[in-house]
Amino acid sequence: IFLGRGPSSYGPYCAERLRRIVANGERGEPPCWIELQAVKTKKTTQVSVALMDGLSVSLPVDSACTSAEVCQALAKKVNLKDIYGFSLYIGFCEKVWSLGSGGRHVMDAISQCEQEVRRKGEEEQHAPWRLYFRKELFTPWHDSSIDAVSTDLIYRQVIRGLKSGEYHSEKEDDFVQLAAMYYYVTFGSAISGENAKKVVEECITTELIETKSQGKLIQLVNAAHTQVNYSVKGDVVDYARQKWPMYFSKFYEVTQMSGPPLPKSNFIVAINWNGISFQDEKEKKLIELSYPEVTGVNKSRYGQGQFLLQSVDAGEMADLIQWYLEGLKERSVYAVALQDVNKQDDPTLLSYKRGDVLVIVKDGEYSPARGWIKGTNERTGNTGAISTDTVLVLPTLEKPSDTTLVRRQPGKEGGRGAQARGAGREKLWAASKEPIKQPLLKSLVGNTDLIFLLSLTFPSPILKYMGDYPIKQVRQPIELTDQIFGPATQHVPLQDEVYCQIMRQMTSNSSRMSVDYGWQLMWLCTGLFSPSQSLLRYTQRFLESRPREPLAADCLQRLQMLLSMEPRKLPPHQVEVDAIQQNSNQIFHKIHFPNDSTELFEVTSTTRIRDLVRNIAYKLILASADGYGLFMKTPNKVNFNLEDQNYFFDSLRQTTDQPKKTKKGHCFSGAPATMPYLVIFMRKLWFNVTPGRDLTADLTFHFPQELPKYLRGYHKCTKEEMISLAGLLFRVKVDTDKSQFVMIPRMLKELVPADEMKTMSPEDWKKHIISSYNKQAGITLDEAKVAFLKGICHWPTFGCAFFEVKQTSEPSYPSIVQIAISKQGVSFIDPKTKELLVMHLFNRITNWSSGSTYFHMTIGNLVKGNSFLCETSLGYKMDDLLSSYVNMYEMQRQSVRPRNNSMFPT
Repeated sequence: IFLGRGPSSYGPYCAERLRRIVANGERGEPPCWIELQAVKTKKTTQVSVALMDGLSVSLPVDSACTSAEVCQALAKKVNLKDIYGFSLYIGFCEKVWSLGSGGRHVMDAISQCEQEVRRKGEEEQHAPWRLYFRKELFTPWHDSSIDAVSTDLIYRQVIRGLKSGEYHSEKEDDFVQLAAMYYYVTFGSAISGENAKKVVEECITTELIETKSQGKLIQLVNAAHTQVNYSVKGDVVDYARQKWPMYFSKFYEVTQMSGPPLPKSNFIVAINWNGISFQDEKEKKLIELSYPEVTGVNKSRYGQGQFLLQSVDAGEMADLIQWYLEGLKERSVYAVALQDVNKQDDPTLLSYKRGDVLVIVKDGEYSPARGWIKGTNERTGNTGAISTDTVLVLPTLEKPSDTTLVRRQPGKEGGRGAQARGAGREKLWAASKEPIKQPLLKSLVGNTDLIFLLSLTFPSPILKYMGDYPIKQVRQPIELTDQIFGPATQHVPLQDEVYCQIMRQMTSNSSRMSVDYGWQLMWLCTGLFSPSQSLLRYTQRFLESRPREPLAADCLQRLQMLLSMEPRKLPPHQVEVDAIQQNSNQIFHKIHFPNDSTELFEVTSTTRIRDLVRNIAYKLILASADGYGLFMKTPNKVNFNLEDQNYFFDSLRQTTDQPKKTKKGHCFSGAPATMPYLVIFMRKLWFNVTPGRDLTADLTFHFPQELPKYLRGYHKCTKEEMISLAGLLFRVKVDTDKSQFVMIPRMLKELVPADEMKTMSPEDWKKHIISSYNKQAGITLDEAKVAFLKGICHWPTFGCAFFEVKQTSEPSYPSIVQIAISKQGVSFIDPKTKELLVMHLFNRITNWSSGSTYFHMTIGNLVKGNSFLCETSLGYKMDDLLSSYVNMYEMQRQSVRPRNNSMFPT
């Protein structure tokens, strides 16, 4: 607020500086000279950063700028993609130190340089500091081929370091070999005394040239060059990385608090791609650890470990080591067995002994996230699935030495080993990775038919879903949930077995991941069917005894609700499985409306179609839910009605699934092929529809549903009516934009019934439509839509569902007739003349049926009745609509119960 009241020239400027410093953290040093100059002019400060290829890059900085921001900006400017390990350095006099690539403030480092100059009695603006961009660290998995820009910068840094003496080696041959590589990169394979001299002058330190003599070095470099078959810049980088890991390290001052005794308690820890080194101030190594020897690292002051070190940068040290360990484990193909695993009777699982070296096979067959990997036992040569709980992945890219393996052997205190020792004594009611051989319920033992359908043995899909048995990555979760729940939805005796096996596998299960997957299964199960009375109390106590589990209360609530409901008929839908796998116990499904809008509505595992219809009507604030229905559109069927009494998800599966069948007819053995579908909410039965009474219904349903019928030419109407309606439809299209008048001839198919367009010329239609449009001036788009409905609602065919069919039952009718089903009954119409041929009231229709290619209807009684048979692919829609209207009248009759009256229209 204070800054906002300041002068316009400084208020926003100061506010932005404050925002930046809050975001990047407080400074540790006073402002430097270049900052003070920037504040006076309010201009952006530019600093120059030198690259190792000799170029310099100018970058904008401010008071809050960090080394990370400078490194990122510079990388973007020079198109550097592999940025890891590059840091910002500052040089001052003879000293150069790293600012890293993190949160250190650049201006603090410059301020320190200026303060040193000031202590010498000189002016700050003349402080001889300079910024450099250099490679500081390599990853253990560095690949020089990934980024040419990165490799070139490191290559230049190595060559400059050779010449300046920055990189030191006890072996003269290291310099000769690198010089020979530089020779090949610069001049190719051609040998030239002049080129060799140039190489020596550019690569070898002056001290070495004077000691060895230039001529001798030229001779050595030429000889090495003839043996270099092919060299690229990456070879130079890799050679330097391998030879001088200490020159590409992070250094930390530490104090040893506990651990094996060392000559000194205060020393330097050097961390690089090759490992961790403890050394004194004279760079003498005290101890060296490779990453496979490091079992873990933490930064808690109370943490336990072989070495307990104290440092102001302890957090940064721990994070760097942890990052290297995790990266190596992610790329490693070596593991060591922590315990004996004997699975000789199961070819899927690998057997091994404690201490065996296992080579991980990364072919994607199993998911490490679910606790399983594929590997080969080096001792036996066998390959199979490995539980990650029983092995230790080694952080290495190369096969570990025998010495390292001995150091990594788990001790008796290892909890995993202790757990495994007790695993041989299987408990009947406790989690086990051993597939059970028989059902848990005595009532099922010996019932081979139900056991086959159960699909819960040899091995159980419950174990596979929970991650307690390996499954291939390509397998979809719904394939397993179908195997678990599919048979039980069809056979009630299997339902208790499913509950028992899920609860058993969650009891005393030490894997948190497995338990979480088990709760997913329990959540799905409590939305399908309830346990029997004999198992109900135990199931309730199981759920009540685990109040800290996130899904326990929800499962209990779902179970209580199921007790008063019918069980589901089909296993969980893909939407249900996806939802719970994403840790969501709420499910929202997209519902489409005739006006091309969509909205999400919450559905549950036990939501029935009629429930959802009422919920949608309530949310849309419709006057009534009567007459509306849910329909499904699939590639095979158009607007297939979903029956009110069915569960929503059962309806989806029944309509869209194409189950795979086994030889014995079991349809839950594989993942079903699910067709794409849309769920549409629209008016189905057209009774009590009065345009203007319910605006939401008119705009969302009545207008978009009736307009297509009108434009297809299903209604019989006069020329005057068509002109008036065309004017309204034109207004719906263009609103008040009269410049669109010229487009009317091209828009006729959207304004006039298809079979009437040629009754006048396009220009005549245009003239009449403009006249009609002008007469309706002042009405809104919504009012125009309602006016359209009011204009057609008095027609006898308003609200009808039309079906064009082929018939041979009635010789006096055309072979192609139009059947219109409305609240009055079933009408037969001549499609050419639109004349009514006959109207059959519902109380005259005694029987009807349909198939994939026909619709059959009987009028009158079965003895003297007339039979009508027609060919159509939409017989299912006609059958459903006829049934729905008859049921509607039957429900009204039962609710009113008139003494001598029929509710059917007469």
